[in-house]
Amino acid sequence: MKDKLAEDVGRELIDAGYRVLTGGLGGVMESACRGARLSPKYHSGDTVGVLPGHDPGDANESVDIVIASGLDHVRNSIVAHADAVIAIGGGAGTMSEICFAWIYKRLVIGMRVDGWSGRMADQRIDDRVRYPNEPDDRVFGADSAPDVIRLLAERLARFSKNHHGVRRRE
Repeated sequence: MKDKLAEDVGRELIDAGYRVLTGGLGGVMESACRGARLSPKYHSGDTVGVLPGHDPGDANESVDIVIASGLDHVRNSIVAHADAVIAIGGGAGTMSEICFAWIYKRLVIGMRVDGWSGRMADQRIDDRVRYPNEPDDRVFGADSAPDVIRLLAERLARFSKNHHGVRRRE
């Protein structure tokens, strides 16, 4: 179910004019990249994988641009710098991407499926005020690929601040 959902999300992201950035490995990451390539609007370069290791050959076959980071799980911080983060299921690695994206003030969409995306959907990560004019700021829950595209269209422009480093909170 998650792989089919990821494939649908990947395809519809490309259909809507976005690119797909993942951790570049298997499972949901591979399904999202495969779906992207199924879009009639797909072009070479539309799928990017930031690998945890040093070997570009570890990327799934649907990744166009491979970044072999050598950063292990720290690469999740790079992935979380995307314009928006869409989580589908996931374990601790996905949860770290959700948290990094929250800290980096990115739009975060959590698919309502088993895993951290479903547990965090429609929740705030913490009490920080990331956007004072967005009182409903949260991990926005979605049930389908069209929901993801709708949320991106409605909210992406409003979630465009940049993180300015760690600061003491009063």
